[in-house]
Amino acid sequence: MEFLTTSEAADYLRLGERKLYELVTTGAIPCTKVTGKWLFPRHELDLWVLSGLARPAGMLIAEPPPVVGGSQDELLDWSLRESVSGLGSMSQGSARGLERLQRDEVMAVAMHFHSVDADGNLAAEANATVLRDAPDLHDALLVAFARREQGLVLPPGNPKRLRGLSDVLALGARMAMRQQGTGAQMLLDVLLKRAGASTRDLRRIEMPALTGPDLAEIVRAGQADCGIATRASARSAGLDFVPLVWENFDLAMRQRSYFRPAMQGLIRFLGEKRLVQRAEELTGYDPSPAGQIRFAA
Repeated sequence: MEFLTTSEAADYLRLGERKLYELVTTGAIPCTKVTGKWLFPRHELDLWVLSGLARPAGMLIAEPPPVVGGSQDELLDWSLRESVSGLGSMSQGSARGLERLQRDEVMAVAMHFHSVDADGNLAAEANATVLRDAPDLHDALLVAFARREQGLVLPPGNPKRLRGLSDVLALGARMAMRQQGTGAQMLLDVLLKRAGASTRDLRRIEMPALTGPDLAEIVRAGQADCGIATRASARSAGLDFVPLVWENFDLAMRQRSYFRPAMQGLIRFLGEKRLVQRAEELTGYDPSPAGQIRFAA
């Protein structure tokens, strides 16, 4: 990320330094203080300018509702409540959430896409790639929420001694599924592909679970031997957990939504110690990237 000094930022925005300092003291402009000097992230200055863009009446764009769609997550749900941002949630999976973002039916989407790179490894920047290639999202922005741990959710004591997906395949363990378009199902598809298998090789529980906690309840009820969900979902249900991957769990939105009061309320909250403390309580989270801009169209 490129940072500008006070004089550089004033020149960049075509403002006097006195006016710039007024904006700083009132908290009206994105900036940070390092060793006594104010620095201004250039990209966020661009977003700040665009957020106040005036358009002729015929170009007015309807504001999306203050809702975060996409993937369900316990730490995110807690953050939406505790931040008092006014943002609601609509959990339908990463793919459907992205479709709603494209139609301006949500303000942001929580996403964790999975794919393989040219070498057959898990792609590290799958979220950014999907967002970059999405039609009708030329003004997209990707903000990190956390990294989180995904793996096999298992009954207490792991009675079948499952240590990974290869054991699930070899032993014919009953596996709970998620609906198509969810990040967990994409992860399962990718891992199966790397193992030279597909969902047809699994002993599947056909009725898909809507969320990770729903899947955990299926396992807890004894209807399945395992399924893929987060460590936090397993812990909340009192289940065992075998880790498989750490993934990026991000928030995608249009650039004009970034500076809306509701979204800024959540973004500010991501920098609070309470988020780190809650992440430790839930387990399976690394909140250190929270609030970082990971991609901008």
